[in-house]
Amino acid sequence: MRQAGRHFLQIPGPSNVPDRILRAMDFPVMDHRGPAFGALGNKVLSGLRGVFNTSGPVIIFPASGTGAWEAALVNTLSPGDRVVMVETGHFASLWLKLAKRLGLDAQVLETDWRRGAVPEVIEEALRNDPEHKIKALCVVHNETSTGATSRIGEVRAAMAAAGHPALLLVDSISGLGSAEFRMDDWGVDVAIAGSQKGLMLPPGLSFNAVGDKAIKASAEARLPKSYWAWDEMLKSNQTGYFPYTPATNLLYGLAEALDMMAEEGLENVYRRHARHGEATRRAVQAWGLETQCQEGRDHSCVLTAVRLPEGHDADAFRAQVLKHFDMSLGNGLSKIAGRVFRIGHLGDFNDLMLMGTLSGVEMGLALAEVPHQGGGVARAMDYLKQMAAESTLAKAAQ
Repeated sequence: MRQAGRHFLQIPGPSNVPDRILRAMDFPVMDHRGPAFGALGNKVLSGLRGVFNTSGPVIIFPASGTGAWEAALVNTLSPGDRVVMVETGHFASLWLKLAKRLGLDAQVLETDWRRGAVPEVIEEALRNDPEHKIKALCVVHNETSTGATSRIGEVRAAMAAAGHPALLLVDSISGLGSAEFRMDDWGVDVAIAGSQKGLMLPPGLSFNAVGDKAIKASAEARLPKSYWAWDEMLKSNQTGYFPYTPATNLLYGLAEALDMMAEEGLENVYRRHARHGEATRRAVQAWGLETQCQEGRDHSCVLTAVRLPEGHDADAFRAQVLKHFDMSLGNGLSKIAGRVFRIGHLGDFNDLMLMGTLSGVEMGLALAEVPHQGGGVARAMDYLKQMAAESTLAKAAQ
């Protein structure tokens, strides 16, 4: 039976694609060797540098984020090289699995999946490697499975304190364009991202932003690569072109997304996501439930993972919400499957969309007979009203 109204896609990605981007993609494919394409290529390659906050090049692959994981590893490392993965959640563990399949000596720093990477633990691990056998440290910036963000600047400071020369590879697939990311300031050597999260596009594009140290490492890296090779991409990208057929219509959408972010202002994008993350956590607290992330400094502004009480199935709760309110919430993954549900509040998202989302969650908790207290929606709404009032006063004072 048809359900009236729009479907609420509130998973932590792919995020909702705004009409403006859909319309931008609805153009005929152009000649990817012609002069007009060079202008498009230069625009998106230049614009992405601003989103990554880097002066270095950004490479675009027609792929999911998994492809960008592989590209980051094969361009910087050789067979048998030791890499350390900080296992902050499900996606960090998948990156670990990929590294092992490539023939790397992939080791893991385990966590309890309830916070981001711990800089002090990283520093200790690197100090225990005086021979510098560790060639790369891999960290997920925003762990989509747990709702925890790692403080990458502090991770780099820990590496510096240990005096360790390892490369810093950072997955910001779900963070870029939503959570603050400052590649050059934080000393990131390779940053990895995808199109379907904060950039508001459909899945299909992935990115490697690369620093000088990583480019130098790529000259000696011996892991096999062809499609993922940076050298051919960087050479073609100098004039806005690609060494093979690009995803042209997704690049149309990317150009529009970059325009939209520039119009709003990247700092305003960060503040908007921070506001929605805080409002959501206040609702969860009012319901008497726990967030999966327990370290306050590591709470994600991109999504909130909510734990249900013992004996209550998060997937059964999600099914009730979908059935009655046509809203999709994210499921728990691997170690926390069935224990948590995830509320995505990222991308092209505003206060009223958040209130609709939280209302669906609160009604769903009641229908699924999950023990909770009422008033979460009201608590979030009070906070958003307060933020709106403060914003009005600040603008009037300017």
